[in-house]
Amino acid sequence: MQLVVIIPTVGRKHTVVRTLRHLEQQTQPPGEVIVSAPDHSHVEPFAASRFPVSYVFGKKGLCAQRNQALEKVLGRFDIVTFFDDDFLAATTYLERLRGAFAAHPEWAVLHGNVVADGVRGPGLSFEEGLRALARSEAEPAGEPVVTDHAGAYGCNMSMRVAQIGARRFDERLVLYGWQEDIDFTSQLKCFGRIVRLSSLIGVHLGVKSGRLNGVRQGYSQVVNPVYLLRKGTMSTGFALDLMVRNIAANLGKSLWSEPYIDRRGRLKGNLLAAYHLLRGRIEPEHVLKL
Repeated sequence: MQLVVIIPTVGRKHTVVRTLRHLEQQTQPPGEVIVSAPDHSHVEPFAASRFPVSYVFGKKGLCAQRNQALEKVLGRFDIVTFFDDDFLAATTYLERLRGAFAAHPEWAVLHGNVVADGVRGPGLSFEEGLRALARSEAEPAGEPVVTDHAGAYGCNMSMRVAQIGARRFDERLVLYGWQEDIDFTSQLKCFGRIVRLSSLIGVHLGVKSGRLNGVRQGYSQVVNPVYLLRKGTMSTGFALDLMVRNIAANLGKSLWSEPYIDRRGRLKGNLLAAYHLLRGRIEPEHVLKL
């Protein structure tokens, strides 16, 4: 199976180079890696020895950058894998991914087992991520565990190119996106299962640069789930649980916030979004004005 990796990036050119260098260790390298960025200032040219690397420029925002890269792969590859620019895949990740898709035609979307996720804390350095990955790879593999999900985790998700068709990431989910992964992958459920496969191991560093500020993040935490609920790509239960958990966390920790999260800013964004919803405004792109 011909496989391509797409890596969107903004403001992390040194991280991208190290991630590309790490990808060269794959037991089965990709057919190509496409790095998607707003312009040349966000990347450093990197000549990989085991796969071609190409660059696409012109748009800013996670969804828009994924879409501009997608245009280059349709009709050329069988599988497209989206990695965040700070996701470190185990050396066998792509080999096992190809094998899983070949063995299970009933699987439409796959995402892996994130054994350490810096998004949930202050973030991991590259060296910390490599150590966490090495510890996990050294453990006995065991039988792979397959878990069904409503959608894939966007830091590492793969799908069959032929099933994408005219579908694209929703560019109304601007900047960092927020739930764009659920929105896009849930639309592929008509072709088969969306599964997490435990044998696809990786580490998400959770680099803090390039992410939304607190107010924008908080606004998206409320408006985006409602927007996707109305769109039909997110269930009521999933949307409510997501909003309640985030609002509760921002409210509860606003006085003693973690140093790496702007809880007060997020809470302010939550409240502004709630006010807009009460007035009938459901506009994810409003974050551009905040």
